[in-house]
Amino acid sequence: MQRFLLGVLAVSGLCLASPRKADAATVVTRAANLDESYDYVIVGGGTAGLTVADRLTADGKTTVLVIEFGQLSNSASITSVRGGIGGMTDSSLQFSITSVPQINLRNRSTPVMVGKVVGGSSAINAMMTIRGTAEDYDRWGGFFGANSSWSWNGLLPYFRRAVNFVPPNADVTKSAKISYDTSFWGNTSSVFAAWPSFQYPASTVLLEAFRGLPGVELVSDSGGGKPGLYWYPTFMDPKVVTRSYARTGHYDGLNRPNYQLLTGSKVNKILFDGTTAVGVTFVAANGRSDTNVTTVKVKKEVIIAAGAIHSPQILQLSGVGPKKLLDAAKIGTVVELPGVGQNFQDHTTLSASFSFRTLNLDPSSDDLYSNVTFANWASSMWSANKTGPYSVATGNSGAFLSFPVISPRAAEISSALTSQNHAQYLPADTHPTVVAGYVAQMKSLASALVSNGTAFYNLVMSGGASSGMLVDMHPLSRGTVNIDPANPNREPLVDYRVLTNPLDSLIMTDILRYTRKYHLDNPATKSFGATEFAPGRSVTTDQQFADYLVESINPSYYHPVGTCSMLPRELGGVVDEQLKVYGTQGLRVVDASVISTIPGANTCQTTYAIAEKVSAILEMLMKTGRC
Repeated sequence: MQRFLLGVLAVSGLCLASPRKADAATVVTRAANLDESYDYVIVGGGTAGLTVADRLTADGKTTVLVIEFGQLSNSASITSVRGGIGGMTDSSLQFSITSVPQINLRNRSTPVMVGKVVGGSSAINAMMTIRGTAEDYDRWGGFFGANSSWSWNGLLPYFRRAVNFVPPNADVTKSAKISYDTSFWGNTSSVFAAWPSFQYPASTVLLEAFRGLPGVELVSDSGGGKPGLYWYPTFMDPKVVTRSYARTGHYDGLNRPNYQLLTGSKVNKILFDGTTAVGVTFVAANGRSDTNVTTVKVKKEVIIAAGAIHSPQILQLSGVGPKKLLDAAKIGTVVELPGVGQNFQDHTTLSASFSFRTLNLDPSSDDLYSNVTFANWASSMWSANKTGPYSVATGNSGAFLSFPVISPRAAEISSALTSQNHAQYLPADTHPTVVAGYVAQMKSLASALVSNGTAFYNLVMSGGASSGMLVDMHPLSRGTVNIDPANPNREPLVDYRVLTNPLDSLIMTDILRYTRKYHLDNPATKSFGATEFAPGRSVTTDQQFADYLVESINPSYYHPVGTCSMLPRELGGVVDEQLKVYGTQGLRVVDASVISTIPGANTCQTTYAIAEKVSAILEMLMKTGRC
């Protein structure tokens, strides 16, 4: 029996800290007011783009222009912790993109959630402050060799730099049995990781119920890089109890004339002199792509930080990408890079419904909806001082949870993955270098399936009597994000290609079986009277589970990565270890698209760390006069 699925429990105490507040950096409202050139032009004002812009302009001399499609928004759906994920339901803050029909889901399409606002997806996510395991990050560097700085040890200083950790209140720490280790965290950033002032008793009880299952370990801190059960903080400013995100951490409060932000603008092309990036062209976000084109020049570098959906589109529109695709779109090839838009990954999710009928803990998160007295008390606490149940940010869920799982088929699945003809699970015309990269990834994940250090499974707990969201943290299938050759300037064609690797179905089946075991066959939960509503106890065979997956699976947890992967060029890589685009000069990609294999965690904190690491590289180059 081998362990192949890992996890985390998170919920959140409230302490005070002082956020940076003052005048904002310069907002440019009209393209005509721009300077002719800047040291750096950053395409995308999201999680990574604003982080890099803040760091580069800190000297007061280096000039940076950030070009963002969205607008500055003070919408309560972003700022309010109460409810926590209002931005996910606010269509004005998102691009309108739908995936192509998914063949293995009976041609169902799915929304592609991408933030369209200053702050990017950090403004609309579930505020979960989670890192992957050490193995996740060591895997990235391993594709370059044993001495790569893209590793757990190489990234940990930038995780510390990225987030300001504020411990939970002592009373919450004690009552909920929260553990943490501040050695894994920093305290200098203006992006905060903090805790609510309340936790539901059910969260602690359900966490403790995992202790009796084989292979489950509780670890000291969510940021320690180890698999196991743990509580984690949330992206929240604990002084004012509002969302803490890229805008509040890396834009608000800055007063730097050398840092300019242009909103409502869509970059449609990188300008090259030969293979050197010398500027960009852009149009008004709601304007036609062939009129009112504005050009801005760059002295040092163009940095693309438009995210895993739009960064590959911008490269392809600029002549950097798969030549066959560029030819079909009648775009001249500047640099042939077959990996642009390939290797697309996201966390796969599944709704399964379990309920504990007799989990009689007072209060539970269900009481917000079923107990008028408790709901009124919660509202009064929030109105008075932003404490109580409504300070639990992530959609009023009491806990999110991933943990080690024992699977009797881990070795079998690992062996099957190793022996696959991997090319047959990619599009038929996939370039040999991209195939080679996929083979390398599957070899690494085959080892991870039988190790104790990689998270494959995340279970979302509610802090109440029910739970349901299951997540496969390392899907084996790979998709694509490519321009539409018939209309390259429209939104790209997003194809998750979910379940194209058949082993994903077996892994998700074992995830479901383990979740059933926890709820229904666990001595620690027997007294809670668990009921399985979906898929139902009559579903027992692999084929029955597979049929259920086709109807129920969602190919996205809104964590798109991989489309401009940091891999060796011979493995279909798009950027090198300094995130420079292969075959070009003066051009980098800095966002989640560079992630070659998705970590077993929400991707926001990892994206901050990537941006911090590259910012440090650029700062050093500037100091030594090499940039």
